[in-house]
Amino acid sequence: MPDVHGNLQGIRDSEISELKALYDCPFEWNEFAPRELLTELARHSCALNREIAVYVSRDGDVLDVTVGDIDNVPLKDLHLRRNSRRLSCVRCIHTHPGGSPRLSDVDIAALRSLMLDSMCAVGVDENGRITGVSAAFLTEKKAGVPGVEETEIYPLNKLPQEKWMEEIRISDGRVMQGEDAEGADAPERALLVGIDTEKSLDELAALAESAGAAVVGRSFQKRPKPDTATFVGSGKAQELQLDAQALEADVVIFDDELTGAQTRNLEEIIGVKVIDRTTLILDIFAQRAKSGEGKLQVQLAQLKYRAGRLLGQGLILSRLGGGIGTRGPGETKLEIDRRRIREQITQLKKELDELRRQRQLRRKNREKNAIPVAALVGYTNTGKSTLLNTVTGAGVYAENKLFATLDAVSRRVEMPDGGEYLLVDTVGFISKLPHDLVEAFKSTLEEAALADLLIIVSDASSPDMLFQHKVVEEVLSQIGADTQPRIDVMNKCDLWDQADELQTTLVPGAIHISARTGMGLDALNAAIAGELRKTEQKMTLLIPFAQHGVVNEVRKRGRVLEEKYEDEGTRVTAMLPLDAAGQLAAKYPDMIRD
Repeated sequence: MPDVHGNLQGIRDSEISELKALYDCPFEWNEFAPRELLTELARHSCALNREIAVYVSRDGDVLDVTVGDIDNVPLKDLHLRRNSRRLSCVRCIHTHPGGSPRLSDVDIAALRSLMLDSMCAVGVDENGRITGVSAAFLTEKKAGVPGVEETEIYPLNKLPQEKWMEEIRISDGRVMQGEDAEGADAPERALLVGIDTEKSLDELAALAESAGAAVVGRSFQKRPKPDTATFVGSGKAQELQLDAQALEADVVIFDDELTGAQTRNLEEIIGVKVIDRTTLILDIFAQRAKSGEGKLQVQLAQLKYRAGRLLGQGLILSRLGGGIGTRGPGETKLEIDRRRIREQITQLKKELDELRRQRQLRRKNREKNAIPVAALVGYTNTGKSTLLNTVTGAGVYAENKLFATLDAVSRRVEMPDGGEYLLVDTVGFISKLPHDLVEAFKSTLEEAALADLLIIVSDASSPDMLFQHKVVEEVLSQIGADTQPRIDVMNKCDLWDQADELQTTLVPGAIHISARTGMGLDALNAAIAGELRKTEQKMTLLIPFAQHGVVNEVRKRGRVLEEKYEDEGTRVTAMLPLDAAGQLAAKYPDMIRD
């Protein structure tokens, strides 16, 4: 005889045997729910003070008996339907020990998500009497979501058995009608879970939306440390199962990094795809990387992160529909053995090393031409790309999303008093930045580490500006970019409440600008030129024609601003690095003219 499932703790063996007998309950061909079955369900539900559900096929066979807590019962997908767009050919009949025969939001969500023939609720009072019975059936779709038609509440002796069976047959045709969803364009419905802070969960919501998901719910539980098995504890995991069902969530996203075992355990309990913050960030990078180097970096980070988590990728790997967490290297690469993954990682590292070598050659050419570099760094979505566009007219993609741009972009900028510098836009930072991502993107982050000047861009309109600034400082220290001169910039001041005078003191000495409107950019340009000038010296030399080779030496070591021929020789005015200027002054003292 089949087993009874669910929460069986504390139930006597004799009681379980009686519950097993429900599998043998006879159904007439036109009978929705036999009176005897409902009476037995009510009796056991009252005795145990728990919900009890039976799943019945269209042929009248009881397929499953499940026991839940007082206010819930695990609702299973029995996958009997011939077509995923059709009904499952299974109806669920379950009790409500609290006395209410009305269907709950969880019941309706399960009806939709499992495509059940019907969902039926049986109210049971404290004496085991049935207070009423109601049911619901699916109707035509709207935007791909089936509608729901709920019945009135009937007393036990007046159940419209034949009418409800006919309603199942009608419903089976209705769900094929109506408006289909937009397929791949329909966003995944995400439930967010965190144990850190509400602010961190807010940022996770922004990340999920940036990845293309629709956040339909969030759950916060303050814990001193994660549970080793399920991160949030088994009880909380069961709550998330009900929340995911009620919200019709496609994915549950955790705000911290999960182990492979935690991911696997959570998916088994919750019943939907589970990913963590790191997987989400990697997925966003997979969407946004445009250059060949950026795509290789994302693949390397994803493979390194997932190599040790293959056992925890059950639902992610088994679902062919794609979605968050499945972009990038793709399913086939994640299902291969660890040896093959190591080979891929080795190959990717070789390709990135070659690109890094080419980048170093380009950097040497810049150094040879003595073009100073200023790097825009900051938290993601603080307006760095907009600032680059405004200052240089670069036309770089900029959008109000986290990690809207990923690949480093550089443009030449003319300084107000002559000369030029290279302005580089770098990838934005974020709290809990995955270690594998930092490692993979070292070649891109080197633009910040090796820059002559750092321009730290903060979002003045953000209430979390100080926290974000601290994260940027930590990441800069992590990549060895904490010794260069820097300019602090508070961007988006056009959105900032001018009455909040405290905001002006959070980052002392910062320049207030709006990259969108151009406010404060003159002051910023002057500050950049002033800082870069501190690393250079303007020098004029009168080089005799007989020693014309010195002209070439000056060109190699600095930027020639002016060159003209006079009777005594060639007069050259150049901007030179301080060390080069000192060496030329010591070597050719008679040629110096200023």
